[in-house]
Amino acid sequence: MKNNSIKFVVAALVIVGAVAWLAISGARDSKSYYVTITELQAMGKGAYSKNLRVAGNVAPGTIERSGPNATFTLIEQGKTLRVNYIGAEPPPDTFKDDAQALAIGTYGRDGTFHATQLQAKCASKYAPAAPGATTPTGNTAQPRT
Repeated sequence: MKNNSIKFVVAALVIVGAVAWLAISGARDSKSYYVTITELQAMGKGAYSKNLRVAGNVAPGTIERSGPNATFTLIEQGKTLRVNYIGAEPPPDTFKDDAQALAIGTYGRDGTFHATQLQAKCASKYAPAAPGATTPTGNTAQPRT
């Protein structure tokens, strides 16, 4: 009877240890750091081993699409970064020239950012309509009083 109890305790410790190890390594691997293009380029070799988020504006005329994938250049404060996006989904509809984009992935030794996720927004889409302008529903925008 005592031998079965020891086996049960050992098995329970192995299971708890495996679950703890998976939780810790999963949390570490899913963490990503937000950096600017300038900070990324200044990180040196430390940038190659981290999951990163980099934002900037899409440089006009640099988007090259290939199926659901895309290659483009981000610009931020005069610095540029070439991005190669290979993800599970195609880039969002708002991904266009001059759109603000957030690339999530890793920085390669080749100087290219390899993104697995891509978010984009078009600032003009969310700007308030000019007074008297026609909205997509055909209504006329009125100034607030």
